[in-house]
Amino acid sequence: MLVFARLRAMFRRASAENIEPSADRPQDMQEQEGISASANKVDEELHPDFSSQGLQRGVQDVEAVTLSWSKASLIAVFANIWLLYFVNSMQSSTLSNLSSFVTSDFSAHSLLNVIPIVSDAISAATYIPLAKVMDVWGRAEGFLIMAIFSTLGLILMATCTNLATFCTANVFYTIGFGGITYCVDVITADASKLKNRALAYAFTSSPYIITAFAGPKAADLFYYEVNWRWAFGCWAIIFPIVAAPLYIVLKFNLRKVRSTGMTRFEKMDRTVLQATWHYICEFDVIGVILFSAGLTLFLLPFSIADSAPNGWGSNYIIAMLVVGFVALCSFAIFEKFLSPIPMFNFSFLTNRTVIGACLLDATYQLSYYCWNNYFTSFLQAVNDLTLAEAGYINNTFDVISGVLLLLVGFSIRKTGRFKWLLYIAVPLYIFAQGLMIYFRRPNQSWGYLVMCEVFISIGGSVFIMVEQLAILAAVDHQHVAAALALLNVVGTVGDAAGSTICAVIWTNTFEKALIQNLPASAMPRLDLIYERLDIQLSYPVGSPTRKAIQNSYGYAQTRMLAAGTGLMAVTFAWVLMIRDIHLNEINQVKGMVF
Repeated sequence: MLVFARLRAMFRRASAENIEPSADRPQDMQEQEGISASANKVDEELHPDFSSQGLQRGVQDVEAVTLSWSKASLIAVFANIWLLYFVNSMQSSTLSNLSSFVTSDFSAHSLLNVIPIVSDAISAATYIPLAKVMDVWGRAEGFLIMAIFSTLGLILMATCTNLATFCTANVFYTIGFGGITYCVDVITADASKLKNRALAYAFTSSPYIITAFAGPKAADLFYYEVNWRWAFGCWAIIFPIVAAPLYIVLKFNLRKVRSTGMTRFEKMDRTVLQATWHYICEFDVIGVILFSAGLTLFLLPFSIADSAPNGWGSNYIIAMLVVGFVALCSFAIFEKFLSPIPMFNFSFLTNRTVIGACLLDATYQLSYYCWNNYFTSFLQAVNDLTLAEAGYINNTFDVISGVLLLLVGFSIRKTGRFKWLLYIAVPLYIFAQGLMIYFRRPNQSWGYLVMCEVFISIGGSVFIMVEQLAILAAVDHQHVAAALALLNVVGTVGDAAGSTICAVIWTNTFEKALIQNLPASAMPRLDLIYERLDIQLSYPVGSPTRKAIQNSYGYAQTRMLAAGTGLMAVTFAWVLMIRDIHLNEINQVKGMVF
């Protein structure tokens, strides 16, 4: 332990706010600090509410902007965020409804879960570095980087010719659009009071009400009347055009603030080697690599072990599990003892509200993705719904959350409390998911599935809103980006873990059920039926083969739902951990905000 302590002391940089003047320190460093202190004094004189003391550059900039911009600029930011959410939700709906057909085109419908496992595992490791980009470089810079990733992902999806390229495209896509949503959430937090933040989030996410219906219909028309490639290609053109105004508004207001001298950009004289080392430390590159590689290697075998030559005994499956586990352990040791700037702020882990919100998010996402990935395929194969109709049902969450969260936002603004909502949402969600076990099988009306989806949507949308409010209320403005990043990390890991459980259940139930249920005449096409949704749908409703496929879906789906419902039982403990913070008593942001 003494060795670790010394190594940690050697490599960990002291934060700016903890540096004490010393006669032993170089004269130019002391002079530079004197200049910075004088600059801070000038900034405070220009605006008495502004103080850059103890804040990183990105947070200083955004506070200066909100103190100086006009109401028109604030309205422009929220209008741009609304449009961005509209485009984001449209393309997201398109992808979710077409993924089954894209993987089927590559004869890999059974690998539908592998893609989100890989992309979620890698994207989970990007939120903390992205938070540092937004805190160190600025909100606009983080947004721009994610917009580039998003556009690249859409272009690769539109042009892919094999499953490997499509999987790569999904990694860029998930990093990009997950990062875009995160950046917008941080900017919304910067521009809204804590008591009004639920209402602000409800407003910016309200486009889902529209796209819940428009998205599936667009996916249907693209697939049957154009092709699925243009379903992604058109958004690769539209998205950058819609994203550009928000970046321009943020940069324009920041430049205007800097021209007044209220905040200023300071250049640091570094050699190339010094600059490289600085950013390796600043963005914790080693920790990112260990975390993303370890998580991916550890989770992936659960999806592909069934197709390996010797199953779980295959050499590369064992190697992936061992290397992944070792990498994750190495990540924990590196972050605790050696990382110059750790990926996680470990002080968060002592706050029970932060811990409770993160565990609630992880459990909810884990439970949800235990069964959701094959839901639209189930609706088409078992309930004989069209692609668009299946999309409407799957998007019930978007419609309900869009309306409900506006009411929730008003309630929270009026009362200043949020925890009471969880006492309603948790039992309702578990009850609805339990009902879904019974109705998610052949010979059941899809109307009952819609009823269950409504109740699930009510609970799930409240979870997402309360988690964000709770974790934001537990930190100050300096740590808003880091807190939301931590919440996104655990939620995305929950996604990947849920998809892993779903994949394990699917690979160990659906094909075996097909072998047992299919008539002898269909057995030669077993692999095609297992791997392609379009082949499953080609058999007429009522035929022996279609009935066998439907029964096999029911067998697999009820087990997925049972696993997800059982996991939700622990959420009662997480709710008790979250403190009922009075939002009206916290003044987290300043200036012209909502």
